[in-house]
Amino acid sequence: MIYKVIGLMSGSSLDGLDIVHVQLDEVRGQWSYEILHADCIPYTEQWTNDLRNAANKNVGDFLKLHSSYGRYLGEQINEFIAKHELAHQVHFIASHGHTVFHEPQHFTTCQIGDGATIAAVTGLPVINDLRAMDVALGGQGAPIVPIGDKLLFGNYDYLLNIGGIANITVQAHTIAFDICPANQMLNALAAREGKTMDEGGNMASVGTLLEGILEELNNAYYYKYLPPKSLSNDAAMDLVFSKLSESEENNYDLLHTATIHIVQQIAAALKHYPHHKEQATLLATGGGAFNTFLITELQKALASHSITVVVLDATVIKYKEALIMALIGTLRWREEANVLSSVTGAARDSVGGALWIA
Repeated sequence: MIYKVIGLMSGSSLDGLDIVHVQLDEVRGQWSYEILHADCIPYTEQWTNDLRNAANKNVGDFLKLHSSYGRYLGEQINEFIAKHELAHQVHFIASHGHTVFHEPQHFTTCQIGDGATIAAVTGLPVINDLRAMDVALGGQGAPIVPIGDKLLFGNYDYLLNIGGIANITVQAHTIAFDICPANQMLNALAAREGKTMDEGGNMASVGTLLEGILEELNNAYYYKYLPPKSLSNDAAMDLVFSKLSESEENNYDLLHTATIHIVQQIAAALKHYPHHKEQATLLATGGGAFNTFLITELQKALASHSITVVVLDATVIKYKEALIMALIGTLRWREEANVLSSVTGAARDSVGGALWIA
Protein backbone atom coordinates (compact mmCIF):
# COMPACT_ATOMS: atom_id res chain seq x y z
CA MET A 1 0.00 0.00 0.00
CA ILE A 2 1.10 3.55 -0.75
CA TYR A 3 0.10 6.50 1.38
CA LYS A 4 0.81 10.16 0.64
CA VAL A 5 0.53 12.04 3.90
CA ILE A 6 1.23 15.48 5.34
CA GLY A 7 2.86 15.27 8.78
CA LEU A 8 3.08 18.20 11.23
CA MET A 9 5.37 18.60 14.20
CA SER A 10 5.88 21.46 16.64
CA GLY A 11 8.60 20.77 19.17
CA SER A 12 9.54 22.11 22.57
CA SER A 13 12.30 24.33 21.16
CA LEU A 14 9.58 26.45 19.47
CA ASP A 15 11.75 27.08 16.43
CA GLY A 16 8.80 26.67 14.10
CA LEU A 17 6.21 24.37 12.54
CA ASP A 18 7.65 21.44 10.59
CA ILE A 19 5.52 20.30 7.62
CA VAL A 20 6.38 17.31 5.43
CA HIS A 21 4.70 15.64 2.49
CA VAL A 22 5.83 12.03 2.49
CA GLN A 23 5.20 8.84 0.62
CA LEU A 24 4.98 5.78 2.85
CA ASP A 25 5.08 2.34 1.24
CA GLU A 26 4.10 -0.89 3.01
CA VAL A 27 4.83 -4.26 1.41
CA ARG A 28 4.25 -7.42 3.45
CA GLY A 29 4.88 -5.61 6.72
CA GLN A 30 8.01 -3.79 5.53
CA TRP A 31 7.83 0.00 5.46
CA SER A 32 9.84 2.52 3.44
CA TYR A 33 9.59 6.28 3.12
CA GLU A 34 10.42 9.22 0.88
CA ILE A 35 10.23 12.84 2.01
CA LEU A 36 8.79 14.52 -1.07
CA HIS A 37 8.51 18.10 0.24
CA ALA A 38 9.40 19.72 3.55
CA ASP A 39 9.26 23.19 5.08
CA CYS A 40 9.81 24.75 8.49
CA ILE A 41 7.57 27.75 9.14
CA PRO A 42 9.14 29.99 11.82
CA TYR A 43 6.76 31.15 14.51
CA THR A 44 6.06 34.84 14.94
CA GLU A 45 6.93 36.33 18.30
CA GLN A 46 3.21 36.32 19.12
CA TRP A 47 2.79 32.61 18.41
CA THR A 48 5.96 31.80 20.35
CA ASN A 49 4.65 33.66 23.40
CA ASP A 50 1.15 32.19 23.10
CA LEU A 51 2.39 28.62 22.84
CA ARG A 52 4.98 29.03 25.58
CA ASN A 53 2.42 30.50 28.00
CA ALA A 54 -0.64 28.50 26.97
CA ALA A 55 -0.89 26.56 30.23
CA ASN A 56 -1.16 29.83 32.17
CA LYS A 57 -4.27 31.07 30.34
CA ASN A 58 -7.77 30.91 31.79
CA VAL A 59 -10.11 28.26 30.41
CA GLY A 60 -11.83 30.52 27.88
CA ASP A 61 -8.61 31.93 26.46
CA PHE A 62 -7.03 28.46 26.38
CA LEU A 63 -9.90 27.03 24.33
CA LYS A 64 -9.76 29.99 21.95
CA LEU A 65 -6.03 29.41 21.51
CA HIS A 66 -6.67 25.70 20.83
CA SER A 67 -9.07 26.64 18.04
CA SER A 68 -7.05 29.53 16.60
CA TYR A 69 -3.89 27.41 16.53
CA GLY A 70 -5.85 24.72 14.68
CA ARG A 71 -6.92 27.35 12.17
CA TYR A 72 -3.32 28.53 11.84
CA LEU A 73 -2.18 24.94 11.16
CA GLY A 74 -4.90 24.50 8.54
CA GLU A 75 -3.93 27.73 6.81
CA GLN A 76 -0.24 26.77 6.78
CA ILE A 77 -1.13 23.40 5.27
CA ASN A 78 -3.18 25.07 2.54
CA GLU A 79 -0.26 27.37 1.71
CA PHE A 80 2.11 24.38 1.70
CA ILE A 81 -0.17 22.47 -0.68
CA ALA A 82 -0.45 25.48 -2.99
CA LYS A 83 3.30 26.18 -2.92
CA HIS A 84 4.22 22.62 -3.86
CA GLU A 85 1.22 22.03 -6.16
CA LEU A 86 -0.08 19.09 -4.14
CA ALA A 87 -3.80 19.34 -4.88
CA HIS A 88 -5.33 15.82 -4.89
CA GLN A 89 -1.97 14.34 -3.81
CA VAL A 90 -2.65 14.11 -0.06
CA HIS A 91 -4.62 11.23 1.44
CA PHE A 92 -4.79 12.72 4.95
CA ILE A 93 -2.99 14.88 7.53
CA ALA A 94 -1.31 13.70 10.74
CA SER A 95 -0.82 16.54 13.21
CA HIS A 96 1.07 16.26 16.48
CA GLY A 97 0.04 19.72 17.65
CA HIS A 98 2.06 21.54 20.30
CA THR A 99 2.41 20.12 23.80
CA VAL A 100 1.31 22.68 26.37
CA PHE A 101 0.57 20.40 29.33
CA HIS A 102 1.91 16.95 30.16
CA GLU A 103 1.32 15.22 33.49
CA PRO A 104 0.96 11.51 32.75
CA GLN A 105 1.02 10.74 36.47
CA HIS A 106 -2.42 12.38 36.48
CA PHE A 107 -3.46 10.67 33.20
CA THR A 108 -3.34 14.03 31.43
CA THR A 109 -1.61 15.40 28.36
CA CYS A 110 -2.60 18.16 25.96
CA GLN A 111 -1.34 19.01 22.49
CA ILE A 112 -3.24 22.01 21.19
CA GLY A 113 -4.27 22.52 17.57
CA ASP A 114 -7.92 21.53 17.13
CA GLY A 115 -8.21 18.67 14.63
CA ALA A 116 -11.78 19.53 13.65
CA THR A 117 -10.67 23.04 12.72
CA ILE A 118 -7.73 21.74 10.66
CA ALA A 119 -10.10 19.42 8.78
CA ALA A 120 -12.62 22.23 8.22
CA VAL A 121 -9.96 24.62 6.87
CA THR A 122 -8.20 22.09 4.61
CA GLY A 123 -11.10 19.86 3.57
CA LEU A 124 -8.86 16.84 4.26
CA PRO A 125 -9.12 14.05 6.85
CA VAL A 126 -7.06 14.84 9.95
CA ILE A 127 -5.60 12.56 12.61
CA ASN A 128 -4.41 14.27 15.81
CA ASP A 129 -4.34 13.84 19.60
CA LEU A 130 -1.78 11.08 19.15
CA ARG A 131 -0.68 10.69 22.78
CA ALA A 132 -3.98 10.73 24.67
CA MET A 133 -4.90 7.03 24.48
CA ASP A 134 -1.51 5.91 25.77
CA VAL A 135 -1.76 8.31 28.72
CA ALA A 136 -5.31 7.12 29.44
CA LEU A 137 -3.90 3.58 29.58
CA GLY A 138 -1.40 4.62 32.23
CA GLY A 139 1.53 5.32 29.91
CA GLN A 140 3.88 8.25 29.78
CA GLY A 141 2.56 9.24 26.35
CA ALA A 142 6.19 9.82 25.40
CA PRO A 143 8.27 9.18 23.52
CA ILE A 144 5.93 8.05 20.73
CA VAL A 145 8.51 8.09 17.92
CA PRO A 146 9.92 4.59 18.67
CA ILE A 147 7.31 2.92 16.45
CA GLY A 148 8.75 4.96 13.58
CA ASP A 149 12.30 4.18 14.66
CA LYS A 150 11.42 0.49 14.56
CA LEU A 151 9.61 0.49 11.21
CA LEU A 152 11.62 3.10 9.27
CA PHE A 153 15.09 3.16 10.89
CA GLY A 154 15.48 -0.37 12.16
CA ASN A 155 19.06 -0.69 10.89
CA TYR A 156 20.38 1.62 13.64
CA ASP A 157 21.02 0.38 17.18
CA TYR A 158 20.22 3.67 18.91
CA LEU A 159 18.18 6.62 17.69
CA LEU A 160 18.84 9.93 19.40
CA ASN A 161 16.67 12.98 18.84
CA ILE A 162 18.25 16.21 20.11
CA GLY A 163 15.35 18.63 20.13
CA GLY A 164 14.21 20.89 22.92
CA ILE A 165 14.49 17.72 24.99
CA ALA A 166 16.89 14.90 24.10
CA ASN A 167 15.29 11.47 23.84
CA ILE A 168 16.62 8.06 22.89
CA THR A 169 15.28 4.84 21.38
CA VAL A 170 17.19 1.62 22.10
CA GLN A 171 16.16 -0.86 19.42
CA ALA A 172 17.41 -4.08 21.04
CA HIS A 173 15.51 -3.38 24.26
CA THR A 174 12.43 -1.82 22.59
CA ILE A 175 12.68 1.02 25.04
CA ALA A 176 12.75 4.80 24.71
CA PHE A 177 12.68 7.73 27.09
CA ASP A 178 13.47 11.41 27.53
CA ILE A 179 17.07 11.89 28.64
CA CYS A 180 17.53 15.55 29.52
CA PRO A 181 16.85 19.14 28.48
CA ALA A 182 18.72 20.02 25.30
CA ASN A 183 18.09 22.75 22.74
CA GLN A 184 15.58 24.66 24.85
CA MET A 185 18.31 25.08 27.46
CA LEU A 186 21.00 26.01 24.91
CA ASN A 187 18.66 28.37 23.06
CA ALA A 188 17.76 30.19 26.28
CA LEU A 189 21.45 30.79 26.96
CA ALA A 190 22.08 31.84 23.35
CA ALA A 191 19.28 34.39 23.67
CA ARG A 192 21.42 36.26 26.20
CA GLU A 193 23.81 36.94 23.33
CA GLY A 194 20.99 38.16 21.10
CA LYS A 195 20.89 34.91 19.09
CA THR A 196 18.15 32.33 18.59
CA MET A 197 20.64 29.46 18.93
CA ASP A 198 24.31 28.64 19.39
CA GLU A 199 24.87 27.86 15.72
CA GLY A 200 27.23 24.92 15.32
CA GLY A 201 28.00 25.16 19.04
CA ASN A 202 30.50 27.91 18.19
CA MET A 203 29.99 29.86 21.42
CA ALA A 204 30.07 26.73 23.58
CA SER A 205 33.24 25.53 21.88
CA VAL A 206 35.27 28.53 23.11
CA GLY A 207 33.91 28.37 26.65
CA THR A 208 35.46 26.47 29.53
CA LEU A 209 33.94 23.82 31.76
CA LEU A 210 32.40 24.93 35.08
CA GLU A 211 32.93 21.79 37.15
CA GLY A 212 30.76 22.88 40.10
CA ILE A 213 27.76 23.77 37.93
CA LEU A 214 28.18 20.60 35.88
CA GLU A 215 28.04 18.53 39.07
CA GLU A 216 24.86 20.34 40.16
CA LEU A 217 23.23 19.74 36.79
CA ASN A 218 24.15 16.04 36.79
CA ASN A 219 22.67 15.59 40.27
CA ALA A 220 19.13 16.52 39.19
CA TYR A 221 16.51 14.13 40.59
CA TYR A 222 15.18 13.03 37.17
CA TYR A 223 18.41 11.28 36.25
CA LYS A 224 17.99 8.85 39.16
CA TYR A 225 14.71 7.49 37.75
CA LEU A 226 14.58 4.44 35.49
CA PRO A 227 12.43 4.33 32.31
CA PRO A 228 9.67 4.61 31.39
CA LYS A 229 10.00 8.32 32.06
CA SER A 230 9.33 11.57 30.23
CA LEU A 231 9.76 15.30 30.69
CA SER A 232 7.27 18.05 30.00
CA ASN A 233 8.67 21.28 28.57
CA ASP A 234 8.27 23.08 31.89
CA ALA A 235 9.73 20.20 33.90
CA ALA A 236 12.75 20.08 31.60
CA MET A 237 13.49 23.75 32.13
CA ASP A 238 12.84 23.57 35.87
CA LEU A 239 15.25 20.66 36.11
CA VAL A 240 18.36 22.63 35.22
CA PHE A 241 17.78 26.16 34.06
CA SER A 242 17.53 27.86 37.44
CA LYS A 243 21.09 26.74 38.16
CA LEU A 244 22.22 28.32 34.89
CA SER A 245 20.09 31.47 34.94
CA GLU A 246 21.12 32.36 38.49
CA SER A 247 24.80 31.97 37.75
CA GLU A 248 27.00 35.02 37.21
CA GLU A 249 29.56 32.99 35.25
CA ASN A 250 30.54 33.85 31.68
CA ASN A 251 27.72 32.89 29.31
CA TYR A 252 30.06 31.09 26.89
CA ASP A 253 31.25 28.98 29.83
CA LEU A 254 27.64 28.23 30.74
CA LEU A 255 26.92 27.15 27.16
CA HIS A 256 30.00 24.93 27.18
CA THR A 257 28.98 23.38 30.50
CA ALA A 258 25.35 22.86 29.44
CA THR A 259 26.50 21.14 26.24
CA ILE A 260 28.82 18.82 28.14
CA HIS A 261 25.96 18.10 30.53
CA ILE A 262 23.82 16.92 27.58
CA VAL A 263 26.66 14.75 26.28
CA GLN A 264 27.31 13.18 29.69
CA GLN A 265 23.65 12.41 30.27
CA ILE A 266 23.33 10.76 26.85
CA ALA A 267 26.42 8.64 27.53
CA ALA A 268 25.18 7.76 31.02
CA ALA A 269 21.80 6.68 29.63
CA LEU A 270 23.38 4.39 27.04
CA LYS A 271 25.57 2.68 29.65
CA HIS A 272 22.46 0.93 30.95
CA TYR A 273 21.69 -0.54 27.51
CA PRO A 274 24.84 -2.19 26.09
CA HIS A 275 24.68 -3.38 22.49
CA HIS A 276 26.88 -6.53 22.77
CA LYS A 277 28.25 -5.91 19.29
CA GLU A 278 31.72 -5.18 17.96
CA GLN A 279 30.50 -1.78 16.79
CA ALA A 280 27.08 -0.17 17.12
CA THR A 281 25.53 2.85 15.41
CA LEU A 282 23.62 5.78 16.84
CA LEU A 283 21.55 7.93 14.47
CA ALA A 284 21.42 11.55 15.63
CA THR A 285 18.59 13.78 14.41
CA GLY A 286 16.82 16.94 15.55
CA GLY A 287 18.25 20.45 15.62
CA GLY A 288 21.05 19.40 17.94
CA ALA A 289 22.51 17.21 15.20
CA PHE A 290 23.61 20.47 13.52
CA ASN A 291 25.54 21.42 16.67
CA THR A 292 29.02 20.38 15.57
CA PHE A 293 30.57 20.89 19.00
CA LEU A 294 27.91 18.76 20.70
CA ILE A 295 28.18 15.94 18.13
CA THR A 296 31.99 15.95 18.28
CA GLU A 297 31.96 15.72 22.07
CA LEU A 298 29.32 13.02 21.94
CA GLN A 299 31.38 10.91 19.56
CA LYS A 300 34.35 11.22 21.92
CA ALA A 301 32.21 10.16 24.87
CA LEU A 302 30.77 7.15 23.06
CA ALA A 303 34.00 5.92 21.47
CA SER A 304 34.85 3.84 24.54
CA HIS A 305 31.42 2.17 24.23
CA SER A 306 32.12 1.21 20.58
CA ILE A 307 29.26 3.38 19.35
CA THR A 308 29.58 5.42 16.15
CA VAL A 309 27.44 8.55 15.80
CA VAL A 310 25.77 8.82 12.37
CA VAL A 311 24.35 12.08 11.02
CA LEU A 312 22.31 11.74 7.82
CA ASP A 313 21.31 14.42 5.31
CA ALA A 314 19.83 17.68 6.55
CA THR A 315 16.27 16.84 5.49
CA VAL A 316 16.11 13.71 7.65
CA ILE A 317 17.81 15.51 10.56
CA LYS A 318 15.29 18.32 10.52
CA TYR A 319 12.12 16.49 9.63
CA LYS A 320 12.39 12.99 11.11
CA GLU A 321 9.79 13.69 13.80
CA ALA A 322 7.28 15.13 11.31
CA LEU A 323 7.92 12.08 9.10
CA ILE A 324 7.18 9.76 12.01
CA MET A 325 4.01 11.68 12.86
CA ALA A 326 2.90 10.92 9.29
CA LEU A 327 3.65 7.23 9.90
CA ILE A 328 1.83 7.20 13.26
CA GLY A 329 -1.17 8.77 11.53
CA THR A 330 -1.00 6.15 8.79
CA LEU A 331 -0.99 3.32 11.32
CA ARG A 332 -4.03 4.94 12.97
CA TRP A 333 -5.71 5.12 9.56
CA ARG A 334 -5.05 1.37 9.22
CA GLU A 335 -6.27 0.82 12.81
CA GLU A 336 -2.94 -0.70 13.79
CA ALA A 337 -1.00 -0.17 17.02
CA ASN A 338 1.07 3.02 16.79
CA VAL A 339 2.25 3.57 20.39
CA LEU A 340 4.37 0.92 22.12
CA SER A 341 3.59 0.10 25.76
CA SER A 342 7.11 -1.31 26.22
CA VAL A 343 8.32 2.26 25.76
CA THR A 344 5.67 4.23 27.64
CA GLY A 345 4.69 1.84 30.41
CA ALA A 346 1.02 1.76 29.38
CA ALA A 347 -1.20 -1.25 30.11
CA ARG A 348 -0.99 -2.29 26.43
CA ASP A 349 -0.02 -1.11 22.97
CA SER A 350 -2.62 1.28 21.60
CA VAL A 351 -4.08 2.75 18.43
CA GLY A 352 -3.74 6.42 19.25
CA GLY A 353 -5.31 9.37 17.50
CA ALA A 354 -8.63 11.07 16.80
CA LEU A 355 -9.90 11.08 13.22
CA TRP A 356 -11.72 14.12 11.83
CA ILE A 357 -13.39 14.08 8.43
CA ALA A 358 -14.78 17.39 7.20
